[in-house]
Amino acid sequence: MDNSFPYSRQLIKRDDINEVVKVLKSDYLTQGPNLKKLEVNFKKKVKSRYCLAVSSATAGLHLSCLSLDLKKGDYLWTVPNSFVASANCGLYCGAKIDFVDIDEFTFNVDINLLKKKLDKAKKKNKIPKVLVVVHMAGSPADVIQINKLRKKYNFKIIEDASHAIGASYNKSFKVGSCKWSDITVFSLHPVKIITSGEGGIITTNSKEIFNKIKSLRTHGILRDKNLLRKKNYGFWYYEQKYLGFNYRLSDIHAALGNSQLKKISKFVKKRNEIANYYKKKIKEKNILFQKLLKETYSSYHLFIIQFKKIKDEKIYNKLFEDFRRKKIMVNLHYLPIHLQPNYMKHGFKKGQFKVSENYAKKSLSIPIYPQLKKKELNYIIKIIKLLGKKYDLL
Repeated sequence: MDNSFPYSRQLIKRDDINEVVKVLKSDYLTQGPNLKKLEVNFKKKVKSRYCLAVSSATAGLHLSCLSLDLKKGDYLWTVPNSFVASANCGLYCGAKIDFVDIDEFTFNVDINLLKKKLDKAKKKNKIPKVLVVVHMAGSPADVIQINKLRKKYNFKIIEDASHAIGASYNKSFKVGSCKWSDITVFSLHPVKIITSGEGGIITTNSKEIFNKIKSLRTHGILRDKNLLRKKNYGFWYYEQKYLGFNYRLSDIHAALGNSQLKKISKFVKKRNEIANYYKKKIKEKNILFQKLLKETYSSYHLFIIQFKKIKDEKIYNKLFEDFRRKKIMVNLHYLPIHLQPNYMKHGFKKGQFKVSENYAKKSLSIPIYPQLKKKELNYIIKIIKLLGKKYDLL
């Protein structure tokens, strides 16, 4: 067995390394053919009309908000139980942030709470301009129902699918197809399903959104002759239409992403096998798992267990430390965003989103990645049960 077991880790093979070396020996380290290849391959994989690769999922969320013209005075809603980037993207645009609590079983946005909050917001004329829908741990949220609410209340949907490369709503539609949303954003960070080192992917079916993000990704500059104000120009000519950013992905990163993309089905299948093995071997009634919606297929970026009986923060801390002493590097995903100091400055308080707060007191992400062998899984399961018994949590 390895010395320790992180909650996730990348799997890099010789073919991945070879693809990166090819780029290093080529004429293009950035803005070359590998970037375009990654975008074409990815949109084919998820069956979206358009795709753009960017420097990170955080950059992707920011550009997505800008493309939807989110600005000062607008509202962005998301869930408290996510990484801070899901909300920060709204602050970057000067928007106001609010949250909708999660369902205690799926760990995704609670549709009934969302309906109620939208009804109240309509009466106050405070409907969000953007709803960021997080697919927690790789398990798709109910975007079909959310899309029905979008039509009724007229807001935009960004899917934060940072966890969900390779996930499906059903057999016909992959996360990223944007059938029920405006934009989907993925992460290619090393702990995710596949990696480009650092990087992100944006998919959409809107040509207008695609063109705007493409420009914003590179300083707000346009070169497409069909979009330029001046029609007679030389090869050297360009126009800056927006205040944009340098959020490009290099060809070095794109080459690794392309190589990894070929393995996505294999990686996700293996993660599902590990998840099913955990569920088969951990039958203790007071250890709970995330509930998946019917017909969805999770990518299992994370495998989350909940110790239902934990009521004391001290016990949680001791449990956490004991796992790590046993070389099982569990983690918490996530501390509620609204309780972060930066968000409490905006008026959020403890007790506002109780399901997310309760979730954070009882949940742990345990190791899940393709390299895990059965003997290693059995060791992890053994420790889960031993520590559960030690602290009377079973």
